[in-house]
Amino acid sequence: MKRRNLLMAAGALLPATTLSRVLAESGHAHHNAGEPTPGERTEQGYMPVHTPNGWTLPYEMKDGVKEFHLVAEEIEHEFAPGSIAKCWGYNGTTPGPTIEAVEGDRVRIYVTNRLPEETSVHWHGIHLPSGMDGVKGVTQAPIKPGETFAYEFTLEQHGTQMYHPHADEMVQLAMGMMGLFIIHPKEGEIEAVDRDYAILLHNWALHPGTERPDPAVMVDFELWSMNSKVFPAIDSLVARSGERVRIRMANLSMWNHPMHVHGVTFQVTGSDGGRWPRELWRPETTEIVAVGQARDIEFIAPSGDWAFHCHMSHHTMNPMGHELANPLGVDQSGLEEEIQRLLPGYMGMGQHGMADHQSHTDGGHMRGPRNTLPMMMGEGPFGEIGMGGMFTLVKVRDDLEPGDFSDPGWYRHPEGTVARVVSRDPDFGSPHRRGRRASSSSERLPKPDRNARGHHGHGGRQNHDEH
Repeated sequence: MKRRNLLMAAGALLPATTLSRVLAESGHAHHNAGEPTPGERTEQGYMPVHTPNGWTLPYEMKDGVKEFHLVAEEIEHEFAPGSIAKCWGYNGTTPGPTIEAVEGDRVRIYVTNRLPEETSVHWHGIHLPSGMDGVKGVTQAPIKPGETFAYEFTLEQHGTQMYHPHADEMVQLAMGMMGLFIIHPKEGEIEAVDRDYAILLHNWALHPGTERPDPAVMVDFELWSMNSKVFPAIDSLVARSGERVRIRMANLSMWNHPMHVHGVTFQVTGSDGGRWPRELWRPETTEIVAVGQARDIEFIAPSGDWAFHCHMSHHTMNPMGHELANPLGVDQSGLEEEIQRLLPGYMGMGQHGMADHQSHTDGGHMRGPRNTLPMMMGEGPFGEIGMGGMFTLVKVRDDLEPGDFSDPGWYRHPEGTVARVVSRDPDFGSPHRRGRRASSSSERLPKPDRNARGHHGHGGRQNHDEH
């Protein structure tokens, strides 16, 4: 096993006990840190977008033009309590502040570069003059450190858009330089929404024990985020029962994300191409948001606490080991003692699955690298929450006021509506079954020959010379 993988086995899977305990005790209710959004329509008639854990960039009117100012700079960013990294962003945050305007508005956006290298800003999906498109060397000169550029154009469309660099973008995107650009239709909505949420999906290679994202990683990411936060630090999305909720999801990560909302069949109603005609709306419970793409979903909120997450299972976890041997079903007797000679405090896990991981970290049995989050953390009303990463909750209550985005705490289920234990006998009932349960005799099943050549070791046919 490589040294890095061994360290991952002992640490990245099993980090910071005190952090996990604090988060477990506090649950999810204290994390709503997004800037409050008025629960009423603006003078231009739209319902303001609420960016969980984020904020909307103020503007000034100058001679009929909406004037915004972005500053690209290095920042300190907290993914969740206990994990802080030096990232790059705009105006002190990643993602940068949400820019919000209306179709037909003329906007002027100043971009000041306080990074150690040159940059640019591409207004992703927005119709504008070629010279405002923000591709370094093609449509503009780079914005050098210390310089301020002005972008100015009239918004000719509506939809869920984004902004990000097109200069050293592999580094700059990996470091957190991105934001949402929401354009509301000037003619109003086909159907008005009561809550309008905007979420940017991303991934981070923040290796265990480090404090800067690694821009060279293309597959093995440690953190999967919504608006650059990981669960349980992601704001819950709240609504009043019966309200129409829209969630705008945009993806600037390196993976596609099948986003799933529990408890509802939502309508997919729009994209970076704007809100679609009603005849194009379609019912789904999971919607893939591809890289560089945006999707808007809408639903009528039912009472309860409903999970909202990416359905790639490893995207709902925090740092975990990569390229490790599979310990599932492996007798680990004596293994701990041997490894502890090299890594004191190591604790063998995985023989029966990883369900006990959080209990061990919360109990202080495992210590991991500094500045590294546990794989799973947070506690709900029924115990440990076995998810992390790109996961949060939609919390719907009967008594929330318009504009109230504060976390209402955990849902109080009506009597008789919670799944419950009816037996602790594994032979309970008379279930129908096909096939055979695994037993001790299953240990005699054929095993792959790890020393074989070609396909032989993978269950393929024998070498031609043997026939």
